[in-house]
Amino acid sequence: MDYSLEPLAAGHREAVIDIFNHFVNHTFAAFPAAPVDYTFFDRFLEMSRGYPAVVVRDEAGEVVGFAFLRPHHPAETFKRTAEVSYFILPEHTRQGLGTAILELFTEQAGPLGVDAILACVSSKNLESLSFHRKNGFRECGRFVKVGRKFDEDFDVVWLQKRL
Repeated sequence: MDYSLEPLAAGHREAVIDIFNHFVNHTFAAFPAAPVDYTFFDRFLEMSRGYPAVVVRDEAGEVVGFAFLRPHHPAETFKRTAEVSYFILPEHTRQGLGTAILELFTEQAGPLGVDAILACVSSKNLESLSFHRKNGFRECGRFVKVGRKFDEDFDVVWLQKRL
């Protein structure tokens, strides 16, 4: 199947939030305990302002995923570090999309002065942990049993990739 990436924009609001809510409702990949409303999209736009942000379209033109970089911390002293988030519907994973997005963001991070990318992942999200490790991220921190979702405790794992 052919996919394309395009910049995240206001017109993607409903598709992006529907995808995010899929992960909220069914996985540990999104941390909220309950679905978010469409105004939550504005938080994604604000968080990623000035950083790369994309949606993934399949060959039929449907939005099947989204991703963005954002500042790790608002202090100027952390400007060199960004966090990455991506959500791709399960039926479209293992197609190289995450790797393509990560490569694009890595290229676009340099001109922004970013030389480190962080990923914050639930310990229950084994696929994401594996993906990040295969793509050069190393675990750099873990907060044990700080989250609880679906009546299960989970750790928050921080992974880092130096560019």
